Amino acid sequence: MTKIILKKGREESLLRYHPWVFSGAIAQVSGQPSEGDIVGVFAHDGSFLAYGHYQVGSIAVRVLSFSGEDVLGPDFWTNTIRRALNVRTAAGLYPGEKTNCFRLVHGEGDGLPGLIIDWYDGVCVMQAHSVGMFRAKNAICSALKEVFGDDLKAVYDKSSGTAPFKAGLDLVDGYLFKAEGFKDDEQVVLENGNKFLVNWTEGQKTGFFLDQRENRALVGKYSRGRNVLNMFCYTGGFSVYALNNGAVHVDSVDSSKKAMDMVARNMCLNGFDPSAHGESCADAMEFLRDVPEDKYDLIIVDPPAFAKHRGALSNALRAYQRLNAAAISKVAPGGLVFTFSCSQVVDKEAFALAVFSAAAQTGRSVRILDRLNQPADHAVNIYHPEGEYLKGLLLYVE
Repeated sequence: MTKIILKKGREESLLRYHPWVFSGAIAQVSGQPSEGDIVGVFAHDGSFLAYGHYQVGSIAVRVLSFSGEDVLGPDFWTNTIRRALNVRTAAGLYPGEKTNCFRLVHGEGDGLPGLIIDWYDGVCVMQAHSVGMFRAKNAICSALKEVFGDDLKAVYDKSSGTAPFKAGLDLVDGYLFKAEGFKDDEQVVLENGNKFLVNWTEGQKTGFFLDQRENRALVGKYSRGRNVLNMFCYTGGFSVYALNNGAVHVDSVDSSKKAMDMVARNMCLNGFDPSAHGESCADAMEFLRDVPEDKYDLIIVDPPAFAKHRGALSNALRAYQRLNAAAISKVAPGGLVFTFSCSQVVDKEAFALAVFSAAAQTGRSVRILDRLNQPADHAVNIYHPEGEYLKGLLLYVE
């Protein structure tokens, strides 16, 4: 196994269990590791620090273990995934009667940096964000079969859009496992008793945005008797919760025709009166620009990530400000705005400042009723605060 020797004094972050080794901290590489290999990390004095996946880039090693456990054996994957499932069991998500979909593995939050696995009532959809995790996909699949037994219907690898493009990687999505008789690429799942059709082959990410589960429930709590606008609605998650909790009318807006087709199917699936829901395949800002003032007294603003790297941060913050100013200016007096950012490089303070600037631009009186974040299955490793990516605000606008 290749040894990564750190510069003197650069082991401090690993001693605090932060799971990344940056390339600038490395003094010597003993061997010629290929990207994705498991390597040992050692301090300048030769003391062992960690095992992890080697990769090319500013983050040179993503740590899998700070102990001397065998990270090359099958027990490592089985034990780590079982520990991740224990967290979801403790959170009341597995086994679930009213909710049967959740994030099973959340990268660094579950000790498996570079790996995402979402559970859809027996179907595991995985995305590798590193070469090491992509190369381990068959071992991960075997571990899932060991942990779930007959409860596992299928394992689908959807890493073509997330794994780094490298020569020699066969980045083609497909099934790693199918139980006998399993045929479909989509199925109906339950979330807090609400029904959703999830298509993991055609949908964005793994098919559904599971990180908004608790925030969707909060929208439901505030929806009774209100006219609701769901911006960037994707497959209509917030819209379903609003209608199931007494909203007078909901309009769903997204620029994706494929997403809007799925919204229509989810409306039918939940048996809603067609007159209670409107669908618009349109650009969110253009739609909002033409909205009459006071038409909506609850607006949801949940855009895709505006900044995927720090170089895009300034432009992203300006975009959040413009979007939120438009929503705050349009919502009816006494109305609510749920606004979110899923950009990891936009921290809570920067996002709150962008929304504050938007509110000031409108001149309206705005109060913060709640600060919102990601749910328990999107676990954050206390030693890796970067894993806390989803942030939101619930605003009351006079």
